[in-house]
Amino acid sequence: MPSPAQIREVLTLLPLLAAYFQRARHDMSAEFYEAFRTHGLTARHGAVLGHLLADRSLSVTELSRRMGLSLSTTSELVGDLSRAGWVERREDPADRRRTLVSMMEEHRPAMEEFVARRSAPLLHVLDGLSPRDRQGFVAGLTAWAHEVRDWQGAVP
Repeated sequence: MPSPAQIREVLTLLPLLAAYFQRARHDMSAEFYEAFRTHGLTARHGAVLGHLLADRSLSVTELSRRMGLSLSTTSELVGDLSRAGWVERREDPADRRRTLVSMMEEHRPAMEEFVARRSAPLLHVLDGLSPRDRQGFVAGLTAWAHEVRDWQGAVP
């Protein structure tokens, strides 16, 4: 069971994290928001699009590895995005067993704008940190993300 001091510490952090997630809708273009709302897309779908923004074409297997998701979950996300008209899937000409996924070019500007808006505050803060503080910040977030992903529900 967390101690009262640990509970207070978590309660201090929650509003800081909530501000980032609550702002997501505000940072979306009307086109982006409407696609998400209409097709029931989630933050995980947005993460797929982010990877496809950084790398124009990826295999479903590579997306799965980068996102830390099962191949079936990743395939489902890609299928949802394909039905929504945001990505296209095609056979890899070098290996017909592989499926390559890429973002539809007409949606790239909306995704670029969204990523720019979402990342601007973080990049601004990181620019103001010393190299040591930046490394500590990234290390802390990385450790937390791994813990959340691997958490089995046991209370310390």
